[in-house]
Amino acid sequence: NLNIPKVRTMAFVGETGAGKTSIVNLLGRFYEYEKGKIMLGDVDLKDIELNTLRKNIAIVLQDVFLFSDTIHNNITLGDPEITREQVIGAAKAVSAHQFIEKLPGGYDYVVGERGGVLSVGQRQLLAFIRAYVYNPHILILDEATSSVDNESEELIRHATEKLTQGRTSIVIAHRLSTIQNADRIVVLEKGEIMETGSHSEL
Repeated sequence: NLNIPKVRTMAFVGETGAGKTSIVNLLGRFYEYEKGKIMLGDVDLKDIELNTLRKNIAIVLQDVFLFSDTIHNNITLGDPEITREQVIGAAKAVSAHQFIEKLPGGYDYVVGERGGVLSVGQRQLLAFIRAYVYNPHILILDEATSSVDNESEELIRHATEKLTQGRTSIVIAHRLSTIQNADRIVVLEKGEIMETGSHSEL
């Protein structure tokens, strides 16, 4: 049993296979569950329409998928209701505006297949802007900093702080630096909760 308080940051740590990503897949209903219950407030997750659920949860993964399209469209995912001003505002909030401005054409720069011309850190920052612009109630960061260089890690650490403010956040990480500021850390092992506490307690 586990309770994640509203507007708090809960981090999950554990070895590969401990069950961290399974939690992400269950919360996003990529897996359906047969036993037990997952409640969002006092509503069973299964009673929430998938469309509604996924509009309110943003998941930033380790491997960012980018379309062969403009930076702008990769952030908005083609949603015409999201304006250029909102995109720029989100990019500035997560400290990514500077690198985008330097690209030929800026926000209209067309990224290649899977964003190959961008660094891992830059692709990751685009995923953060994407999450920010959709303003989700629940944010899930799944190993979002595990394969970035040191320079990008600092930017992403700032982006993480900005994104998690005022929303319920679940952070899955290997690096302790990314979860030091979490309200609670849950240590998982083979699908079991071994211990929970703050960074200093653990």
